[in-house]
Amino acid sequence: MLAAALGLIAAPARAADRLSFEELYGSQGVFGLTFSDKTKGLAGKPVAMRGFMAPPLKAEADFFVLTEIPMALCPFCSSDADWPDNIVVIRLDRAQTFEQANALIEVTGTLEVGSWTDPETGFVSLLRIVGARFGRA
Repeated sequence: MLAAALGLIAAPARAADRLSFEELYGSQGVFGLTFSDKTKGLAGKPVAMRGFMAPPLKAEADFFVLTEIPMALCPFCSSDADWPDNIVVIRLDRAQTFEQANALIEVTGTLEVGSWTDPETGFVSLLRIVGARFGRA
């Protein structure tokens, strides 16, 4: 136990907190949606979410959009009326080729909360999971 006291043994990695689409927002007010207390409390922490990969802009990229329900069309190509209410941008560490978008997946990574504009694509996001990994749920 002396090794632990001296910091020679790494603490176990913190398990990711599960976050659902229903828990993302607390209410909708005059200024639009507000984040829930749970979402704000998990900012900067590891999270796990389940959902569906929206069809990506191109076959290989370093990000995609996680949606609550499967989408047949690219959300970037549809009208504002077709845009899903609940989405989270998933940022990967590296570009990769994506699979079919209609399978339920689980994503883990660090939650970022607040508006951010990707300098490369101009895509604006309110919620992101960064350093993400994903697999079939």
